[in-house]
Amino acid sequence: MMQKPPSLFDRDREWRALDAFVTDQRPLATLGVVSGRRRQGKTYLLNALTEAVGGCYFGATEGSAGESLRLLGEALGDWSGAGAPLRLDNWSAAVERLFSLGGDRPRTVVLDEFPYLARVEPSLPSLLQRELDAPAQARHGSRVRLLLCGSAMSVMGRLLAGTAPLRGRAGLELVLRPLHYRDAARFWGVSDPGLAVLLHSVVGGTPAYRREFVRDDAPRDRADFDDWVIRTVLEPATPLFREPRYLLAEEPDIREPALYHSVLAAVATGNATYGGIANFVGRRTPEIAHPLAVLEDSGLLAREPEAFRAGRHQYRITEPLVTFYHAIMRLQWTRLELGLGGQVWRESAQRFAAQVVGPHFEHLCRVFATTVGPELFGDTPAEVTSGVVGDPGRREQIQVDVVVFGQPEPGAARRVLALGEAKWGATIEVRHLDRLRRARELLASRGYDTRDTRLACFGGAGFDQDLVAAAGADPGVLLVPLDRLYAD
Repeated sequence: MMQKPPSLFDRDREWRALDAFVTDQRPLATLGVVSGRRRQGKTYLLNALTEAVGGCYFGATEGSAGESLRLLGEALGDWSGAGAPLRLDNWSAAVERLFSLGGDRPRTVVLDEFPYLARVEPSLPSLLQRELDAPAQARHGSRVRLLLCGSAMSVMGRLLAGTAPLRGRAGLELVLRPLHYRDAARFWGVSDPGLAVLLHSVVGGTPAYRREFVRDDAPRDRADFDDWVIRTVLEPATPLFREPRYLLAEEPDIREPALYHSVLAAVATGNATYGGIANFVGRRTPEIAHPLAVLEDSGLLAREPEAFRAGRHQYRITEPLVTFYHAIMRLQWTRLELGLGGQVWRESAQRFAAQVVGPHFEHLCRVFATTVGPELFGDTPAEVTSGVVGDPGRREQIQVDVVVFGQPEPGAARRVLALGEAKWGATIEVRHLDRLRRARELLASRGYDTRDTRLACFGGAGFDQDLVAAAGADPGVLLVPLDRLYAD
């Protein structure tokens, strides 16, 4: 395998996939698609790749078709050693020229920000299909490894979907996602798990937010976190201040930004069901179907099933900075632009805990449960989500933050490996454990297999002595402290 550059943090799996693609020795041309939201390091990764293999990297810009052809011709001319820009009269000729490169060995060509090119030449995917489907003898003996890359997730997602021209033609489909929460802590140089949760609840795992956006300004410790938020995220002079607005504006399918901001605000403030979003926005439910679909396609929303209600889902914002913006910044925008970030932040402590870091901690606990081995729950988790268990006898709803299902077996009752309570800012007590026990009893009466269900308490602020004693007496009770979430 090619040596990954030391400056490239993490991304080992992605590097292996790209290495296998560009060094594939089979004859004929091959297409790959790389996508991911902005700021995830796609350009940095692909630049490192082309340098390692001597490939050609072309970063498209917003411009006319003629200008784009000229710039592509210049890039190909420089790379091929032609001594002059290649003349590309139209996109059909440009695609033919691309596929005529190489011959005796694989040659890598990257077209970054491909949606810009497809916008000025909508037939470009069809032209690529024509060359990929051409008979072998008509392909000039090409071994080009063509990588199309883009940040507009809705556009990139359609390239290989349904009846799209390139459907079934790609040998690689790689989505570059934010860093895992443990990797993000290492990237920021944070060893305190509590600080790591706070930091991740604001900036998530997006690499650029540390390097370019705050110039490597990381909070020194938990005592410095408040000042860090004020001098970075809430400071109008930093790029991070306006970034949440730009993330939405960059999606080409978003035509009514006010509506989309309202949808995101609904989810950020806890109105995460279909009906809850519609009520918050003030629209009929059919009217929000399209905005929700667009936000899902763009990678800003994720739809997650409710554990015990078939067909019901909750929506979650995938970019923590967007949640932070809608919960803390959006309604105070004028004051923030006036430089009153310190005042706004001091007034927002309760809202930050309830609407930002609390729900985010629950999400991190579900991520932990998804990736943990069978040693914690007795078997490998098949699905991890959250849910509500109705208790008609007591006329209440029991919210279960972490629901771990086992591998499904045909004809058998659905097996619940674990039910979990996650608390960020409050000590977990025996009463929380009792609620989980009651939920387990109710699920058993409804046909779920709960014979081996473990009860897990995820404590951001620790556990009281009675709960510790209860866990010591019952091996089916699991206490997961904060540092366990960050243990490798």
